[in-house]
Amino acid sequence: MKMSDIPFGITDWSAIEPAQHEGITGFATWQTRTFGDIRVRMVEYSAGYLADHWCEKGHILLCLEGELRTELEDGRTFILRSGMSYQVADHAEPHRSSTEMGAKLFIVD
Repeated sequence: MKMSDIPFGITDWSAIEPAQHEGITGFATWQTRTFGDIRVRMVEYSAGYLADHWCEKGHILLCLEGELRTELEDGRTFILRSGMSYQVADHAEPHRSSTEMGAKLFIVD
């Protein structure tokens, strides 16, 4: 990822309009900023959320609150708790997210 032509700026996430995305169960609420080809999001998953797709997009993801379960298409599973992060490249390893208790994430992709 190359970041260019992005002047210094501050984001007040409380001023960013949320958009709701349904999962197989539960829902995700996204607040999104876009800077050229880079998307920056604050995402909250409801309790009981299960993503409705296998994602092949690369991300750098930081778990701010709660607990996130990330399953890779090959069957491996990883648990992220507050303060933990993961990174994956585009088209590297399809993954999907779920959470029993809910989670709040900061994601750059």
